[in-house]
Order: sequence, then structure tokens, then C-alpha cells
Amino acid sequence: MEATAEHHLRVTRSQIIARGFSNRCPNCSNHSLFPPRSLRIREVCPVCELKFDPGGGFWLGPLVINYTVTALLFVSPLLVLGVRGVLPLNLAIGLAIVLGGFGIPLLLYRTSWSWWLMLYFFFFPYRLPANWAGPGSDEME
Repeated sequence: MEATAEHHLRVTRSQIIARGFSNRCPNCSNHSLFPPRSLRIREVCPVCELKFDPGGGFWLGPLVINYTVTALLFVSPLLVLGVRGVLPLNLAIGLAIVLGGFGIPLLLYRTSWSWWLMLYFFFFPYRLPANWAGPGSDEME
């Protein structure tokens, strides 16, 4: 049954994934998630008016993604290199604290929001305005 539902999507799950990996709006594919030179996500897309942060703790998703990627792919390997003696332990701990605590999370901020929107709308594609079946549709709920 899911295959037939996917067929009726105007924005398919594969498009949602592609837009998520390219930091684009999951609904209209515009580069509108962030204003230029800003770390603050827009409330709504200026093109299609999709709400990027509907509130209610929605911001926790990007935070978890950012923390997980930083801890697993950066901090943990640094600490392992320090413990094994490949890097001086003090240097590894210092880099883990400074870069893992501030640098990497800042660099990943925009990406983690895009990935969170991608994951959310991948599982709930009918919440995208482009996929709304119309007023009163059961598929939006």
C-alpha cells in the first residue's frame, strides 16, 4: 500500500533526501533555510511558507544530530588517538574540548537542521504543503 501512496506524492521521499543533503527547503527546493551569513533558521520558507520550526521542542532534533555526529565522528576518534599515544593525550583532550565543544557544532549547525527536516519529512511526507491532498483530507493528520 505504501508504494501506491508514494506514487501520489508531488515531493517524493527521494527528492526530500536530495534536498536535505543539499540544504534546500524540503517542500520547494529553494535555498531558503537560513538568511545569508546567519546561524538562525528562518521561521518559514519565504517561497512556499513551510514552517521550518513549528515549536514544541522541534529544535531538539538538530541538536541531537549535531551532538551525535560531533561525538562519534570527531571527539571519540581524537580521544582514542590520545589514549593510544598517536597524539599527546593533553593535545587530544584539548582539541576534543575546543573543537568538539565549539568549532565542529558551529560548522554542523546548518547541516544538522537540514538533515533533521529531511528525516522528519521523509517519515511524514504528507505534512509538506506540496503533498497536501486538499482540505479535509485524512492523509494530513
